[in-house]
Amino acid sequence: MIQHTVSFALRHPADSPEEQAFLADAAAALTGIPGVENFRISDQVSPQSAHRFQFAMDFADAETYAAYNTHPDHVAFVQTRWVPEVESFQELDLVPRG
Repeated sequence: MIQHTVSFALRHPADSPEEQAFLADAAAALTGIPGVENFRISDQVSPQSAHRFQFAMDFADAETYAAYNTHPDHVAFVQTRWVPEVESFQELDLVPRG
């Protein structure tokens, strides 16, 4: 199992319609990709991070995660929404120990 997470800050003002549209559109686009499990959007509550949100999702294995990364819906979302609207981000791909 691979847990894919990305924390990020958007270029949009907090609580703006653009921010809400980005989050809703991301959920719609990414959850429709085969192999995406347990998709969640979380809000940052610590003032120690400039990243306001996190996407997290699980993949059964490395092959499924690789297919997600190259899926046309993921590539389109990254090109048309992520790149122009995300100000900064950090990605982590985690595998449970043991």
